[in-house]
Amino acid sequence: MNYLCRVERRNALRLLALTPVAAMTLRELACAADAFAPTPAMPVLFLGHGSPMNAIEDNPFTQGWQRMGKDLPRPNAILCISAHWETRGTYVTGMAKPRTIHDFGGFPQALFDVQYPAPGSPELAQLTKETMMANHVGIDHAWGLDHGAWSVIMHLFPKADVPVVQLSLDRGLSPAQHYALGQELAFLRKKGILIIGSGNMVHNLGMIDWHNPDGGYDWAQEASSRMNSMVRQGDHGGLLNYAAQGRAFQLSIPTPEHYLPLLYTLALKEVDEDLTLFNDKLMMGSIAMTSVRIG
Repeated sequence: MNYLCRVERRNALRLLALTPVAAMTLRELACAADAFAPTPAMPVLFLGHGSPMNAIEDNPFTQGWQRMGKDLPRPNAILCISAHWETRGTYVTGMAKPRTIHDFGGFPQALFDVQYPAPGSPELAQLTKETMMANHVGIDHAWGLDHGAWSVIMHLFPKADVPVVQLSLDRGLSPAQHYALGQELAFLRKKGILIIGSGNMVHNLGMIDWHNPDGGYDWAQEASSRMNSMVRQGDHGGLLNYAAQGRAFQLSIPTPEHYLPLLYTLALKEVDEDLTLFNDKLMMGSIAMTSVRIG
């Protein structure tokens, strides 16, 4: 059994029934998994990231992330699904030193000066690739960490000493397919991997009210309240079928990229596992900062 790199016994038994090609894939998974010591299941987060300015501001949202960072067990590495990396196909960053991407414009120079020099993890990239067997995952060496990742993770782990890898959002997949991909990541939780979805449950930049920094439109309030109830009640089917939930949802999710990371987070919830909401507030009319912790 040494050639399995001490993979779990259940996978060893499964190997016996596989074809040679599939068996090779499982052996690769086993060896990649061996890079991370087994742990109790790590929590899973969805973080409503809002404006890039949250990277350098001290406000109730950044304080909420900082408190969460202090309460989390220290992970072996982080896998982040950010709203700001959309691709054709699914990719995971595989570089050892990901660059800090300033993928925005019109902000103060102080924001562009921020660097978050967290290491990458080629080992986690390979493990993610091999874990997601139902979908081909490519290894990317060009992207880095976009602001959907670093602007929030820097508040959780300000020393930038936890490796971070990003998983892209495939534009060609349905919400149900994204949810299914999220379920495939469950194995990583017991390898000390903190999985973070980063987006916003309500996100309509075209209808931002700059004169209303601390509130939301009626439709945003309705959608946020209903989404929160569905998240708490475990109504994942309703959340997957968000397009059929009426006008408030349609206005809140005019494009899916900020909503989809929530589905990856919810897909990882086990039966009877604790779920809490924090930073639950609307701002500028059409942005919900609501964040979710599972476990």
